Amino acid sequence: MLVAMDKYGSITLPAHLRQELGLEKGAYLELSIEEDGVIVLHPVNVQRTVRLNGKGLKKLEEARKSGTGELPEWITRDMSDAQADTDPEIP
Repeated sequence: MLVAMDKYGSITLPAHLRQELGLEKGAYLELSIEEDGVIVLHPVNVQRTVRLNGKGLKKLEEARKSGTGELPEWITRDMSDAQADTDPEIP
């Protein structure tokens, strides 16, 4: 299948391929280049990560208890199982 690259370096995947692969607007693709120069695209699911230290977790707990304000649904869901990161390699 032949596709053209625009002046910004973007390519458009034909609609039938996007539908076949279940790709929607905003989908992420991992690009790799094999030794022979072949370009490979793999659909990936990107998960947001929120990291908090002990102080941040304390503030989060205070905010939970206050019951004020509204946060986006994704962060509310992620907060429900937030834990302190004890890995010393992570700043």
